[in-house]
Order: sequence, then C-alpha cells, then structure tokens
Amino acid sequence: MKSSTFGMLALAAAAKLVSAHTTVHAVWINDVDQGEGNSESGYIRSPPSNSPITDVTSKDMTCNVNNKATAKTLEVKAGDKITFEWHHDSRSASDDIIASSHNGPILVYMAPTEKGTAGNGWVKIAEDGYTDGTWAVETLIKNKGKHSVTVPDVAAGEYLFRPEIIALHEGNREGGAQFYMECVQVKVTSSGSKTLPEGVSIPGAYTSTDKGILFNIYDSFDSYPIPGPAVWDGASA
Repeated sequence: MKSSTFGMLALAAAAKLVSAHTTVHAVWINDVDQGEGNSESGYIRSPPSNSPITDVTSKDMTCNVNNKATAKTLEVKAGDKITFEWHHDSRSASDDIIASSHNGPILVYMAPTEKGTAGNGWVKIAEDGYTDGTWAVETLIKNKGKHSVTVPDVAAGEYLFRPEIIALHEGNREGGAQFYMECVQVKVTSSGSKTLPEGVSIPGAYTSTDKGILFNIYDSFDSYPIPGPAVWDGASA
C-alpha cells in the first residue's frame, strides 16, 4: 500500500529531479559488453537528448526522436540474453541511471526492422510493473541500469528491440506520464520455428487515459495494470 504521506515526499523529490531522465547507452549479449552503442556509428537509434516523449500519439513513440538506422547491427541467436543498460548521462559508476522518483514499469517490444521503423508489427516480449511493493524502475536502479530479455525462437532476419520505461511520477494527470525508449538494431542468425504475431502499432498501442498510463502512484493501491498488449506467449525461447 502507498500512503499520501509518502506521496507528498515523492512529489517533493520529483520537483528536484525533473531533469534526471534516461536513455539506453549500451547492450550486453550473454553478459558480454557490446560497447557504447548510442551514436551514429553504434547500434542504438538514440535521440539527441534524454528528454521523454509525453504525447502517446506522436510518431516519436516508435523509436524516440531519432528513428534513423545506425551503422552497426548486433548479431544474436534464439535463447541469447540481451541486457539493456540505461543511464542518465554516462556509463560512469557515479551515474544515477534515472531519478528515483520516476517510478513505473519497464516493457520490451520487438518487430521486424522494416515494419518496426514504420511503426508497425510491434510485439511485446517482456514486461515488469509493480511486484511485492517494488516498481520495475526501482529494480533497474538497484541493478545499475540493467534489465534483460531472452531472444525468442523466431525466424532469422533483422529486428528492432524496443526497451521502454514509463515514468509515472506525474501520471496523475493526462499527458503527465513520461515515455523513454530507443530501438536497438539486432540480426537474429538462428532459424527459429516461431512466427511473430501481427503485433501492434506504435504509436497506437496506448492512449493517454489507459489505466496504466493515467495512474496516480501516490494514491493507495495494491496492484498496477501494465499498459499495452499482453506479452506474446511465444516470447520464451
């Protein structure tokens, strides 16, 4: 349960840390660091700043402001572990990852590159919301900005993996939720047996009044409804 007392304290903290935003800086494959990836010469379609998207109808919801192909593509196979590494400013040990007030869920989508770039075909393969009194963002900070997914047993080809944080510290008002996402360029080299479902469009998967987006984290609650489609039942390799 959350109390209004703690809510007031969290609001005060949020006022001081409104600029502590975040982006994905790097990816690890099977615990091997792939190096800094957030540049034109890298493998992450990174925005020019760490500012959030707040309009769920914006085309920038797809891969953030800079939805342009970058120079590199990471190679993976079914069953590999992909770990996304988020930071506020840099990969330094002193980086605060994201403001501790920016609580909310973490979701991961994937799509074939051509469809995904156009905002279509997005399939949710992982999500973490509010479990046993802990937000996914709190776990992310504890894990030094890292969270992981398993590559599904899909057909060989090029895909975009889209990790997303929804910060709800201002989610008590319509348009207050903050969305942070990037698209990571990945080539699956194994020939899988599963076919990705049609998926959803992004933008289009959310509305500003969805229960998990227009949500007051400072009110008392026992559970949290994660927005968007259900996780694909074929997501586990």
